[in-house]
Amino acid sequence: MKPLRTILLVLVLCITFQKVSAHEIRPAYLEIKQTTSETYKLLWKVPGLGNNQRLGIYVILPKHCRNTTEPRTAMINSAFTERWTINCPGSLNGDTIRIAGLSGTMTDVLVRVEHLDGRIQTSRMTPSTPSFIVAAKVDTLDVINSYTVLGVEHILSGIDHLLFVLALLLITHGGWKLVKTVSAFTFSHTISLSLATLGYVHIPQKPVEAVIALSIVLVAVEILHTRQGKPGLTSKSPWIVALLFGLVHGLGFAGALSDVGLPQGHIPTALLFFSIGVEAGHFAFIGLILVLITISQKLTFKLQARYQQLFLITYLTPPYVIGSVAMFWLIQRIAEF
Repeated sequence: MKPLRTILLVLVLCITFQKVSAHEIRPAYLEIKQTTSETYKLLWKVPGLGNNQRLGIYVILPKHCRNTTEPRTAMINSAFTERWTINCPGSLNGDTIRIAGLSGTMTDVLVRVEHLDGRIQTSRMTPSTPSFIVAAKVDTLDVINSYTVLGVEHILSGIDHLLFVLALLLITHGGWKLVKTVSAFTFSHTISLSLATLGYVHIPQKPVEAVIALSIVLVAVEILHTRQGKPGLTSKSPWIVALLFGLVHGLGFAGALSDVGLPQGHIPTALLFFSIGVEAGHFAFIGLILVLITISQKLTFKLQARYQQLFLITYLTPPYVIGSVAMFWLIQRIAEF
């Protein structure tokens, strides 16, 4: 019995014991646009928690800043948004802005500051660093760092994307077939991510998320059919399925990126490094599985004879767990239409 089954079972069960909905860790977004030497327009986006509830994190401005308009709030695409205008005598340059409540969450905050002269500053606040300083000078490295980390975090927190990759690993059995499959998935979701982010493709996010769940269900079913001696297209040519469904997964990535937006003047850089971050997290996940497989190969032969029943369970269970979790997501997402 191949050790891949055991590795996948452990990973799938770990995923299952988390909250069943995917994309649990979504970033918040703060945009500060300077309109005069002392006034700014603010946009604050916070992940929604369902039932019109929002994550309890709040913007804390410097003491010398005052609101000049009342905040206008709304719930848009499962996110709480707030817009208002402030006046800060002497400007915000050199001042510290912090996010109250951030240290008690697993959420990051992406910040974009647009200065009056067109300079763009981007920064990223985390639970361990819940504040940032408005800089007088903008560094492109801030954009690179912020969007690369955002891409890595999105793929590693996107349980549905990882579950799809797990299913592909299970049906390819590694080797050259796996290389072609992963390459096809990477190519297709990079294309659709770029087209959707740049505005060439417009597809509602809820149907996209439902199709992503459906893609996982279909691959899980194909795994079971293959074991019954009835291999289908996914088993014979998994790279074709990865290429087609990769386009849909790329639209899912684009939906996450649209929640925080791209900094004007740095759009190509931000999109490029978000994509690089997604791929880095993607291949790190695959690499981890392959490392675990290599380590477990040395233990498999000795354990198989003693725990043959356990190995039988680990062989049969993963596709059922994958398919069941994905079917739950599919029903849940269709019900939200």
